[in-house]
Amino acid sequence: MTMTTAGVIFILSLIAAIVAVYKPFGDYMYRVVSGTRQSRVERGIYRLVGVNPAAEQSWGVYARSVLAFSALSILFLYLFQRVQNHLWLSLGFDPVVPHGAWNTAVSFVTNTNWQSYSGESTMGHLVQMAGLAVQNFVSAAVGIAVAVALVRGFARSRTGELGNFWVDLTRITLRILLPVAVLATLALMIGGAVQNLSAGTDLTTLTGGSQTVTGGPVASQEVIKELGTNGGGFYNVNSAHPFENPTAWTNWLQLFLILLIPFSLPRVFGRMVGQNRQGYAIAAVMGILAFVSIALTNVFELAGHGTVPQAVGAALEGKEVRFDVSNSATFAAATTLTSTGAVNSFHDSFTSLGGMMTMVNMMLGEVAPGGTGSGLYGLLILAVITVFVAGLMVGRTPEYLGKKIGSREIKFASLYFLITPALVLVGTAAAFATGNNSTALNVGPHGLSEVLYAFTSASNNNGSAFAGITVNTTWWDTALGLCMLLGRFLPIIFVLALAGSLARQAPTPASEGTLPTHRPLFIGMVVGVTVILVALTFLPALALGPLAEGL
Repeated sequence: MTMTTAGVIFILSLIAAIVAVYKPFGDYMYRVVSGTRQSRVERGIYRLVGVNPAAEQSWGVYARSVLAFSALSILFLYLFQRVQNHLWLSLGFDPVVPHGAWNTAVSFVTNTNWQSYSGESTMGHLVQMAGLAVQNFVSAAVGIAVAVALVRGFARSRTGELGNFWVDLTRITLRILLPVAVLATLALMIGGAVQNLSAGTDLTTLTGGSQTVTGGPVASQEVIKELGTNGGGFYNVNSAHPFENPTAWTNWLQLFLILLIPFSLPRVFGRMVGQNRQGYAIAAVMGILAFVSIALTNVFELAGHGTVPQAVGAALEGKEVRFDVSNSATFAAATTLTSTGAVNSFHDSFTSLGGMMTMVNMMLGEVAPGGTGSGLYGLLILAVITVFVAGLMVGRTPEYLGKKIGSREIKFASLYFLITPALVLVGTAAAFATGNNSTALNVGPHGLSEVLYAFTSASNNNGSAFAGITVNTTWWDTALGLCMLLGRFLPIIFVLALAGSLARQAPTPASEGTLPTHRPLFIGMVVGVTVILVALTFLPALALGPLAEGL
């Protein structure tokens, strides 16, 4: 069997599995976020934090709850790292330096999980488990909660209430993320991932270093990061490490976990608005964008564009031979199409056009299928923009799911879309203007790509890296931390503001002039608008970086 054939089978089996779970898992998540019954554990949590689960919140209160929870999480995680040398299971590690602690705290609370350090030689077990791993759960739950609040805005009428953030956060964590994580952890352990607190291993043979490092609860952290579509990992080389990702089938399982929740959330959307076909339309947009991206990334990597890859017959640099070129390319595409950021190969070693695809995936806004929750609300924003553009074409007030898209709604949608490109381009320009691009491993177009990738990853809350740039300096930790913070919470504020505006509207009956938003025409329009907006925004930067290098 050739590498190409094996890669095709790998991709098709993954698609089949996602299609198979779309309806049952999506229906289960719908029941979780729409149910009214509270478990005993949940009632205990509500009493502990002083929350009335029956009281719903306006968009402003919901947003303030998200921001308050996240701010306290950042403060706690920062302090946790700064005092880790006094904690149990610290492994004798020193406190994390202030700028590193700030960057890491913001990174994990914003669901980015960008790491500017080597996890196995920087963080003790307690910080890894009680700090970083906890945020892998709750930061993912925040994203799903915000997406559900936006869907409620479409589904409800003449109300200012969008649900209760604390109830959504608790239910999503306890009923969705934790159960699936436990089951998947057992599967990874069967596959060979390490799950203990004393798995000492001499990394000399793996990294060329000389330090003996103690392993940790790798299997559960690996599942948590993939299920929550988070980056980060116990080991610096992430999912390329045999302790985190031992075999080809664990590689498949991780990709399945990465795509499971984002691709199932459109089903939740369809059920909540009472039109399953609307969910199918959103899922189709995600699927088209994802399939094209994965296919192109595979083509560029298997073609081995470049002098050295063509000479040896394959682009194997930076890839694990147990995964081969195709499976590595598929993993890279999936983790940048989502907000995962986990890597099983070094994107910096990809061909110029293959590396470009990983950046383009993030520049799409990570909506195909995107992160847990963030992918759905990002694509719904693009759907709103598409409806508005279509309304301008025919000269009528645009409507989406019975809600009019007026000036207020399109302003929120436009501001949402503009935030991330501004952070990416301004951050990249600032790095070059201040001379901090000198920490890049390369010069010329590839050096630009390394800097551009770093800000694209941080601003889109992805967390992956080109791996050819040193970012553990005060300037980089501060700059990227700000991009992660603003790139996460400013869009959330505009999403919730849009949800509140939609929820207050009275439903508008469909007429002959209403654009059907469940048919192939609309699906194609959303795909086109997404690609065109990204091309108009980022093409000049890509032309100076990976495109120039490829030519």
